[in-house]
Amino acid sequence: MSIINSMTDFKGWDEMFTFEGVRDRYKQVFDSLLNLPIETLNQKALQAADFFMNQGITFTVYADNKGIERIFPFDIIPRIITHSEWNHISEGIKQRLKALNMFLADIYSSQNIIRDGIVPARLISTCPHFLKEVVGVRVPHNIYVHIAGIDLIRGADGVFYVLEDNLRTPSGVSYMLENREVTKRIFPEMLTANQVKMINTYPLELNNIFASLSPRPVEQPNVVILTPGIYNSAYYEHTFLARQMGIPLVEGRDLVIENNKVYMKTTSGLQQVDVVYRRIDDEYMDPTVFRSDSLLGVPGIMSAYRKGNVTLVNAVGNGVADDKAVYAYVPDMIKYYLNETPILPNVPTYRMEIMDEREHVLANLDSMVVKQTNQSGGYGMVMGNKATEEELENIKISILDNPRNYIAQPIIQLSTVPCLVDGKLVPRHVDLRPYALCGPDGIKIVPGGLTRVALREGSLIVNSSQGGGSKDTWVIRE
Repeated sequence: MSIINSMTDFKGWDEMFTFEGVRDRYKQVFDSLLNLPIETLNQKALQAADFFMNQGITFTVYADNKGIERIFPFDIIPRIITHSEWNHISEGIKQRLKALNMFLADIYSSQNIIRDGIVPARLISTCPHFLKEVVGVRVPHNIYVHIAGIDLIRGADGVFYVLEDNLRTPSGVSYMLENREVTKRIFPEMLTANQVKMINTYPLELNNIFASLSPRPVEQPNVVILTPGIYNSAYYEHTFLARQMGIPLVEGRDLVIENNKVYMKTTSGLQQVDVVYRRIDDEYMDPTVFRSDSLLGVPGIMSAYRKGNVTLVNAVGNGVADDKAVYAYVPDMIKYYLNETPILPNVPTYRMEIMDEREHVLANLDSMVVKQTNQSGGYGMVMGNKATEEELENIKISILDNPRNYIAQPIIQLSTVPCLVDGKLVPRHVDLRPYALCGPDGIKIVPGGLTRVALREGSLIVNSSQGGGSKDTWVIRE
C-alpha cells in the first residue's frame, strides 16, 4: 500500500511524506500500515465509527435538513508532531496567552495600549464583544483566559502559524480525549512503539485550575459546568467533562443568587458555588445585565461576579481579544507587553478599515480568504479561489459598506496528512487546536490537541459544521 505518487498532486507540506520518501517521525507508523491489508484498515475504521456511535460522540449542525445530530467523523491515521516541534508550539502559545491576558486586563482598566497608540481606540469601541459592563471588574489573579484553544496551521514552508485565538468557550477537547481512547483500541501496539505522550491528565489539570481559582479559602471548592442545555452544539462535551471531572452539570435554572453569592439547588438545600465553568455566551449569562430575554443564564450572577464571590471561567468580556480584527494586533501586543518577538507568527492579515490594505485585497480578491470578524465555525467566510463572480462582487460590496466587519488573508495551503477515505489513503488538509490551561501557577498545555481535517477533497475548511472531521494527535519523543 503506497500513496507517494498521489501526494505529488499537492504543492504544500505533507506531514507524512516528502518527495524523497517517508519522514522519520512516520516511519514506524508507515511500516505498520504497510503490513496491514486494506481490509483490516477498513475494519478498524468501522470499529472507530462504532465506538463513537456507542459513546454518543456527536455534534450539532443546525442548518442541516437531514437532522441536527451527527456522529463526529474520525480518521484513524494519526497526525504526528515531534517533541522539538511541540516545545516550539508550547512556548509560542504561552507567550501569546501571557500577552492576551495582559491586554484584557489593560483594556478593561487603564487602556494604556490605546493611549500609547498601539491599538486604535475605534477598533475596541466598535467591537461587539467589548463589554462596558465589566470595565473595572477585578478578576482572580488577573487571569481572564483560563481555557484557550489556539488554532494553528502549518504552511507550505513547514512553519506553524496562528490562525485564530479562541478565548471565550473553546470547544473540542472532548474529541481530543475520545480520539485517543479509540486509538488505544485499534492501534495499541503502535501507540506504545512510538512512545506517544499522554493527554489523559487534562481533566485532572482542569480540576486543579478550578480549585486554584476559588474565591473562598476552602479545601474543596464547589465547581459546576453551566450548559445552555441539550440543544447546544457542544452538549456532548459538557456532559463528558462533567463525568470526567466528577462535577455537577447545571443549567441556569439550577442556580440562584442570594446576598450576591451563587448557590446550586440540591435535594439537601442550597449549596454555595465557587467556580462556574460557563459554556454560555456573554450576552446570555445574566438577563438583568445583558439580554433581558435570556432564559439560559442566571439573574444576578454578574452582581456576585463583581463582588468577587464567584469565579467565571472564562472571564466575561474575553471576546474582545479573539475578535478577528483584533487578532491582527496580537504580535504588537507581544512586543508592547512583553518586549519580545512573537514565537508563533500570525497568518498575514489585511485590515479592511485601513484603506491601503483594503484596496490591495479588493484588487486580489480571487487569491484571498475574506472572514467576518465575529463569525466562527467556518461561517461568514469567502474563499476567493472558489467563489463565483457574483459572490466576489457581493463580498466586495459588503467590505466597502462595513470595513470593520471584515479581515482578509492570503489563501494558505494547509499541510496535509493521509486519511483513509473510501478504502484508500489520500491526502487531506489539517489544522491543529492545542488546549492551554492558565492558572495562578502558570500555563499548562497537554501534549497533543485536536487535529481537525477537511475530509472533502481539496477543501481547506476543517470545521465539523462544514464537513470536517478529526484525527488523534501524537506528540512523540525523537
